[in-house]
Amino acid sequence: MSDPVLPTVASRPLSGPQKALLKLGLRRDIDLALHLPLRYEDETRITRLCDARDGELVQIEAVVTASEVSLRPRRQLLVTVEDGDERCTLRFFSFYPAQQKALAVGNRIRLRGEIRGGFLGWQMMHPAFRPAVGELPQALTPVYSSVAGLAQAYLRRAVESALSRADLSETIPMENLAQLDQKPIYSLRQALFFLHYPAPDVALATFEDRSHPAWQRLKAEELLAQQLSQLQARRARAGLQAPLLLPKPSGSEPLAERLLGALPFTLTGAQQRVRAEIALDLGRQAPMHRLLQGDVGSGKTVVAALAAALCMDAGWQCALMAPTEILAEQHFAKLVGWLEPLGVKTAWLTGSQKPKERRIMLALIASGEATLVVGTHAVIQDKVLFKRLALAIIDEQHRFGVAQRLALRAKLIGQGQEPHLLMMTATPIPRTLAMSYYADLDVSTLDELPPGRTAIVTKVLNEGRRDEVIERIRAQSALGRQIYWVCPLIEESEALDLSNATQTHAQLSAALPGVMVGLLHSRLSMAEKKAVMALFTGGQMGLLVSTTVIEVGVDVSNASLMVIEHAERFGLSQLHQLRGRVGRGAAASACLLLYSTGDAPRLGETARARLRAMLETGDGFEIARRDLEIRGPGEFLGARQSGAALLRFADLATDQALLAWARQTAPVLLDACPELARRHEQRWLGGKTEYLKA
Repeated sequence: MSDPVLPTVASRPLSGPQKALLKLGLRRDIDLALHLPLRYEDETRITRLCDARDGELVQIEAVVTASEVSLRPRRQLLVTVEDGDERCTLRFFSFYPAQQKALAVGNRIRLRGEIRGGFLGWQMMHPAFRPAVGELPQALTPVYSSVAGLAQAYLRRAVESALSRADLSETIPMENLAQLDQKPIYSLRQALFFLHYPAPDVALATFEDRSHPAWQRLKAEELLAQQLSQLQARRARAGLQAPLLLPKPSGSEPLAERLLGALPFTLTGAQQRVRAEIALDLGRQAPMHRLLQGDVGSGKTVVAALAAALCMDAGWQCALMAPTEILAEQHFAKLVGWLEPLGVKTAWLTGSQKPKERRIMLALIASGEATLVVGTHAVIQDKVLFKRLALAIIDEQHRFGVAQRLALRAKLIGQGQEPHLLMMTATPIPRTLAMSYYADLDVSTLDELPPGRTAIVTKVLNEGRRDEVIERIRAQSALGRQIYWVCPLIEESEALDLSNATQTHAQLSAALPGVMVGLLHSRLSMAEKKAVMALFTGGQMGLLVSTTVIEVGVDVSNASLMVIEHAERFGLSQLHQLRGRVGRGAAASACLLLYSTGDAPRLGETARARLRAMLETGDGFEIARRDLEIRGPGEFLGARQSGAALLRFADLATDQALLAWARQTAPVLLDACPELARRHEQRWLGGKTEYLKA
């Protein structure tokens, strides 16, 4: 690893620019070397004023012939320059004495900016300038992303210095590089110097779309580092010990079989397959690290219950953690209904519990009497002590931070073992993400919906048709159906022109006399939320106005209509999750997406792409693929990589061939050249690799 670029001795305080470098995460020479330009400026050529064209970005060399501060129509510095052929007026509305001095009459300067022609001749507004000394540069001038207090000149010098010191020796053998479908193959040093200082004759289009071989080399390196990290995480976990969850030879019928016999439905083929995959993992001593993905309503909860039953039957405890109390309570109600009649003792933990109830639950968990624990992030607090935790189930895993998931896994570390981990998501993971960010996981997929799920008709309507939507609600309510109306905000916001849930609740209550209209949002107390949900799930409440707290977990089979207000503001996966709250019973169901363009003549391209996708498909896997195209990987990863940057250079939508090469190369490099693999991973990821293992 290269030496740090910043001083580490306590007696040497950091300067302002050095602190700014830290804000950008630029601690090592290699970090600066990998801080590639956002764009380039061409300072390699001089344009004569007589050859300039209106609106062109040009660099001219000229002599200052006049310089004065004018007070009309507003205070400004007016400077006249001539290059021998023509003259140009420079205007500066903000300026300092030092700039006035640099632009004194007689000084020869180089100016760069957009030139405009007109009745008064050539003009430039606030051009960049410097003394006309020295040779013209031979390469394009890089412009880097920066922060306040970090000037481009300082950053350029820091990058140039770091490039001269950084260890840029090769960590990928040539025989592996030769398998890249990219010619010519640049060395790492060649690629970095080329991307920092490209020649002026290079086609900038190949830089913008990152198709140039130098870019391809950097992207291949980055993907390989990611694959090495994931592969090592998988191998390291294979060497750990986890409880062996095999049924006790008691002679009685296994708990999982008794649960199956008590369920009012039969498992789908996909559920049976995934159940077998999980059972195989739990029967091994290496800790399971499996992601269970399935579309909305595919039956993940019952699969989790069967996994919990295997765990408890072996004499161990299982913990299920959900991101919200509403979702945790839905799980708790289902699991208690299924398992309590079979003799399972279940504990409930949330942050809103009263102290007395919480003490009782903590005692049940610590003694081991409660073999199943369901709750929110309260499950991982320090005071929660498990007697024999063997399986941790995390629902909607992307809603939890890395530190929270690591804390749950650490609950068994004191016993010299690590619990099995089952993560669940209703947002299917596109193949490219499964190959990259989730490469350390085994993935099980529920790709079959249970019988009885009805197709959901989706329609996109302009906000101007709101009265028609209210009439439809009235008709559905008259049939005894229930309706959701989802709003994006709770209160009025001056920054966003969005209707709020409170106002919408009042309007719909007035428009629908005789219909009980409820209101649900995150600022209600847990007791208030429970009261509202009890009325809705019990069927007394006909219309529930809500924010996105009902995105996941709410299961009301009588609900047949979902209205999403300002649908253009929601992410695609979120829209699909909300749509999945209806269509859970026998009644025909619909999802109405209300959109507003505000003052704009039409919706933006991204919003239109999302709404079009909702119209064209109800398949969660196709929705996930399109969402990856529209929004990138962040939507799916959530906090999985908190503390570790997403891919900076590679694009999973366009670089699938490079990803396939990295997946193929990682095990070869790790087995044949472990020291090169270590250096490669350290160069790209530094100390961030722990976050990739959660």
